[in-house]
Amino acid sequence: MVYIDVIEKLTILTAAAKYDVACTSSGAERRGQKGGIGNASAAGICHSFAADGRCITLLKVLMSNSCVFDCSYCVNRRSNDTKRATFEPRELADLTIQFYRRNYIEGLFLSSGVIRNPDYTCEQMIKILEILRYEYRFGGYIHAKAIPGADELLIRRMGLLADRMSVNIELPSQKSLQLLAPDKNKDNILKPMGLIRQSITESRTELVRYKSAPQFAPAGQSTQIIIGATPETDYQILNLAAALYKKYELKRVFYSAYMPVVEGKNLPSLTTKPPLLREHRLYQADWLLRFYKFDASELLDEKNPNFNPFVDPKCSWALAHLDSFPVDVNTAPYETLLRVPGIGVKSAQRIIKARRAGPLNFDGLKKLGVVMKRAQYFILCSGRGMEGLKISHDSILRGLLSDRSMQLMEGSSGEQLSLFDDTTVTRGDIIKCLTGQI
Repeated sequence: MVYIDVIEKLTILTAAAKYDVACTSSGAERRGQKGGIGNASAAGICHSFAADGRCITLLKVLMSNSCVFDCSYCVNRRSNDTKRATFEPRELADLTIQFYRRNYIEGLFLSSGVIRNPDYTCEQMIKILEILRYEYRFGGYIHAKAIPGADELLIRRMGLLADRMSVNIELPSQKSLQLLAPDKNKDNILKPMGLIRQSITESRTELVRYKSAPQFAPAGQSTQIIIGATPETDYQILNLAAALYKKYELKRVFYSAYMPVVEGKNLPSLTTKPPLLREHRLYQADWLLRFYKFDASELLDEKNPNFNPFVDPKCSWALAHLDSFPVDVNTAPYETLLRVPGIGVKSAQRIIKARRAGPLNFDGLKKLGVVMKRAQYFILCSGRGMEGLKISHDSILRGLLSDRSMQLMEGSSGEQLSLFDDTTVTRGDIIKCLTGQI
């Protein structure tokens, strides 16, 4: 057996974890305990992101990249010729604490390939968390990936040690799972999701009765869907996400553009560009579902199953419903304001508050954070629209698009756009997507 030291293991297993994007702000609040180390803040654990989407304030690592499964899309599949490594529970727990004490990290994001079987893998992960929580009395944020197929008792034990849990769906349908991940099935993925939701509900009930009752995954659960490896449409993916939010009360659904890192007969070519812009549009639509009171059926349907890559989903919806506009910002209810392109959750709340003191004008809206480049076509101020605007579908569309976007739309060959090679999506667009101000 070839000996691999801890640093080499760390190099291999952090690199192997970078394709899992289901990592975000903690959502958990825990004060430091006397005699222990670390705490968790509801916002800000993942306040900084690397260029490839990884959070740089968590130690994001696999316990092992050895796996008994042979998922075609996965760089760690058993048939792939890659260097393997596995942490002992003590090694990874010690490493986490050393990094924390040096102020490199604020918490741990722990996942793993399936070693031997799901139960054994889950047991080893639990040992890591037990060393951190009980021996080191670590109170920092921990996100743990549940292993599909593991025993219910193991899932419950893990949830009592972690702040957030997640079970990755990965592929949007059972047909795609059979095609690319024949060792997995939908029931083994959805069953632990249901168990986690049930355990979180029971934990909240217990906390009402007993203040010192243990909390189960207080930051909730999340999942990840890979985009572009299989032929599902945005309509199918968004409806799946909406159903997951409703049935399993997920905190987040993450969308991961497929990165062609391994070859496979059922996979896109290695030269295929990752569908980054499509991922971006799905994230925007996801915000509309969670915070803007939209239904998935309003944004897409079977006749129009994919998002317009050149216009964000909210603008696209507004263009298709021009009969609902313009709305007067001085009288429109909050729910109506949320549907105006350029008015986000925060700016809508500011409008409601500010107009109590007097009528708002266009200059005042800009000061409140409204993006006038978008909103001007869909609003009135005290019954008046902005001077000089021509209101028609085509004129609004041209006004919303940049010159570069118009050129691409008029001469589009269907090629996937890149976030880095053109100005279709700006840095400001990405910031607004992350903060939900669409």
